[in-house]
Amino acid sequence: MPSGAQPPVPPPPLPPSQQRPPEPQPQPLKITRTKTPTGILLGKYQLGRLLGRGSFAKVHEATSLEDDNTVVAVKIIDKTKTVDAAMEPRIIREVSAMRRLQHHPNILKIHEVMATKTKIYLIMELAAGGELFAKVLRRGRLSEPAARRYFSQLVSALHFCHQNGVAHRDVKPQNLLLDQNGNLKVSDFGLSALPEQLNDGLLHTACGTPAYTAPEVVRRKGYDGSKADAWSCGVILFVLLAGYLPFDDSNLVAMYKKIHRREFQFPAWISKHAKGIIWQLLDPNELNKDRKLKHDMACNGVNAFDIISLSSGLDLSGLFEGGKEKRYITSSMEFDGVMERVMEVGERLGYRVEKGKRGVVGLEKGRVVVVVEAVEVAELFVLVEVKVVDGGGGGIDEGQWVDLEAGVGNIFVSWV
Repeated sequence: MPSGAQPPVPPPPLPPSQQRPPEPQPQPLKITRTKTPTGILLGKYQLGRLLGRGSFAKVHEATSLEDDNTVVAVKIIDKTKTVDAAMEPRIIREVSAMRRLQHHPNILKIHEVMATKTKIYLIMELAAGGELFAKVLRRGRLSEPAARRYFSQLVSALHFCHQNGVAHRDVKPQNLLLDQNGNLKVSDFGLSALPEQLNDGLLHTACGTPAYTAPEVVRRKGYDGSKADAWSCGVILFVLLAGYLPFDDSNLVAMYKKIHRREFQFPAWISKHAKGIIWQLLDPNELNKDRKLKHDMACNGVNAFDIISLSSGLDLSGLFEGGKEKRYITSSMEFDGVMERVMEVGERLGYRVEKGKRGVVGLEKGRVVVVVEAVEVAELFVLVEVKVVDGGGGGIDEGQWVDLEAGVGNIFVSWV
C-alpha cells in the first residue's frame, strides 16, 4: 500500500433480509432400515417368508386370500434370468408331470400356474417339514425303521409316477420334502421325462445329479427311466442308513469308475436285509441287462418297481394288501424247481399238499390253508406269493412263517 494511503473502507453489512444463510455443515449419514412389506400376488396370495432361492427362481411361503387363508408355497420363476433355451420346456415338463400325478399322497401337489410378462408363478402344496436331506444332515443317519418308512413312501410315489408314464430322473434327498406330519413328498419334476420323449421305448438325455445318477444314463445309449429312478432309490436308501454317499469322489471320472465297478462298503450297522435291497438296486450290470419280461409278468400286473419292492427284504407290506397274512419271495431257480421245492417243504412240515393249476400249490394243516402262487417274471427270476386264505383257522402264527422260510432254504433270494 503506498505511503500515506488510507485502508479501504469495508462495505456496510447487508440488511438481515438480504443476507445469505450460512452453508450447512455436513452431517453423518443416517441409514433408516425398514422391513420391505410382503406383496399381494395378483390379488390372490399374500407373499410371506422366503423358503429358498436358486439361480432363476425363488420359493416363498404364501397365504391364499380366497381360500380360507390356506398356506401354500409359491415358486417364482424370473423369465428374464432363464436365458437357457432349455428352461422353457423344463418348466412345461414340471407342470405337466405334476398335473398328471396329483392324486398320490407322497407327491407334491400343484394347485395352479399364473404368469406375468416377466414372472411365472407355480402355486404348490407347502411341505412345512423341509427337505429330508436336512434331517439326515442334522442326525448324521436315520434309524432303520425311519429309513424304511421314508423308503416305502418313496417307492410308492415313484411306482405311481411310472404307472402314469413319468420318470423323475433327479431323485435325491434334496428333492424329497416332508409335510407337517413327517410324510414324504417327492418334488421338483423339472428333469422328469414324459412318454412323448421316448425314442424306441428308451430315453437318451443325460441328466440328474452325478452321485445319484444310474450308470446307463451317463453312457447316453438309451435307458429305461424307471430303472434309472430305481438306481437313485438305492443310493438314497444307503444315504439314509449310512449318512454318506456310497460313491463319492471329487474327481467325476474316478467316481464313475467306482460306480461301474460297484466299489462301495457297507457300514457295520446296516442290517442284512437292507444291504440286500441296496446291493440289488446298485447293480450296474443287472440294471443294464436287456431282459425281456415274459407274458406272465404283464398278465399279473407286475412291473420293475413291484419286483424292487417285493424282493427288498424290507417291510414294505404297507404298500400291498394282506399284511402278515401275505408274503412274497423271489428265486433265481428254474420255475419248475421252485414249485417242486415248495411241495417238498410243505410235506416235510406236515401240510397236506394239493397241486393246482401251473404255478399254484395249496398247503393245508388242520384249519390253516396256505396258497402258494408263483409267476415266472423273467428267465431265472420267479416271484412267489404266499398267502393265508380263509380256512377258519385264525391265520398262521409267526412260528409257522419261520418254519416255511427255513424250509425253502437258500433257493430264494429274499422273503418279505
